[in-house]
Amino acid sequence: MSKLNKITGLVATAALTAAVSGTVMAHGDVTPQAVDTTGLTPLGEEWADTNPYRDSDDFDRAVEIGASAYNQNCARCHGLDGISGGIAPDLRYLTADYDGDEWFKYRVINGAVRDGAVYMPKMADTLSQEALWAIRSWLETKYVEE
Repeated sequence: MSKLNKITGLVATAALTAAVSGTVMAHGDVTPQAVDTTGLTPLGEEWADTNPYRDSDDFDRAVEIGASAYNQNCARCHGLDGISGGIAPDLRYLTADYDGDEWFKYRVINGAVRDGAVYMPKMADTLSQEALWAIRSWLETKYVEE
């Protein structure tokens, strides 16, 4: 193979790698998708301080709804089955207690912005607290100790 062909091949490979990497690493369109919370006890407008479904009869239904809602709204950044690929925090490490709930609640209400760039949208602007606590319930079934 000639030196020119090798250089051309390397340049083409580098350009393709850069294009694909930009696509894979970008968050893209993260518009929240609707979540049907039928079967969960309504929680009202004021946010609960802790996961209201954790120790309730609604927990199994919340986990079912949360699994689907997570895959529709969270997996593209936080990873399939809750396993982060490094783009966003691995939510499986959130403890099922007040501290974990406080962090989760803060993030879904306020989102995350760094240097003017939105890293996570304010999910509570679109999804109900029932849907978001259902996601949290599902995440608790995926908990991994550090």
